[in-house]
Amino acid sequence: MLISQIKGANGEIVVAVREQGGAARSVNNAGSVYQLAMEAADGGKSLAAVIEAHGFGDAVDLEKAYAEGSFLPPITHPDAAHLHLTGTGLTHLGSAATRDSMHKKTTEAAEETLTDSMKMFKMGLENGKPKAGEKGVQPEWFYKGNGYGAAAPGAPLVSPSFALDGGEEPEMAGIYVIAKDGTPFRIGFALSNEFSDHVTERMNYLFLAHSKLRPASFGPEIRIGAAPEDIRGTSRIKRGDKVIFEKPFLSGEANMSHTFANLEYHHFKYGLFRVPGDVHVHMFGTATLSFADGIKTEEGDLFEIEVAEFGLPLRNPLKVAAEEEISVKQL
Repeated sequence: MLISQIKGANGEIVVAVREQGGAARSVNNAGSVYQLAMEAADGGKSLAAVIEAHGFGDAVDLEKAYAEGSFLPPITHPDAAHLHLTGTGLTHLGSAATRDSMHKKTTEAAEETLTDSMKMFKMGLENGKPKAGEKGVQPEWFYKGNGYGAAAPGAPLVSPSFALDGGEEPEMAGIYVIAKDGTPFRIGFALSNEFSDHVTERMNYLFLAHSKLRPASFGPEIRIGAAPEDIRGTSRIKRGDKVIFEKPFLSGEANMSHTFANLEYHHFKYGLFRVPGDVHVHMFGTATLSFADGIKTEEGDLFEIEVAEFGLPLRNPLKVAAEEEISVKQL
């Protein structure tokens, strides 16, 4: 089942659901995806059961909503500060050539010659998929922001004026709510663009935190339930009528050095991330970047990420913000 949110004619949130390849219908008296998810989490029910109990209303034309700019992020929180955008890196094996190269480097090179990134990748290869009942190695982790940094599908990803780059990262994101007893519940997975500044990151790895403080987009639809083992999609960039970058990207545990469960554990092990009522959008990394192929994005470029099993493609144009004068005043 795929679930999404669009803006209604009177400013209300319309929740739409559909089966893959099917037509969408509104959910009666849903309020929002957040309200449905919290009803399920706090009531000990599945989200599908809650949706079924609410029943279905009018047909929803999702393609038309996309064309009109009516999509919202597929989950929002009434207080945007309580939606957390986070992620992990160095979790994907990449292409066969990349994997073989990294395996060779991490198994044959002396430990002291490895970069921190290579050491982290090696740790994931060795213990990112623990046996049942065991805890694996923790991944690289980063913070992107809160709900104020969530760009709706179709809306611009805004790069700050001081940025040195604005590049896409096509990823899968896990979507979670925290029940009133502090238990994390996963709604499902969605396409995401973990938009980042790769030039800043490459200047010095300690600038990674700065490079990630950018908006992100996810959706348009959440695929309710577990993710497929092998996820295959396409990431492309359009400049006007021309496609300037197009490349397949892989995700799912068959193409990762970590299990989703291990990555989830190392995020939610922190009590800070188990505050009742909060929403988490956690992005799981990628091995496909246009930046790695020498692409320099420009304002107006359109990012497009698609995977058939996850519904409509995620599209966002690139916009560059005007320069701001920032000063701190004394009270």
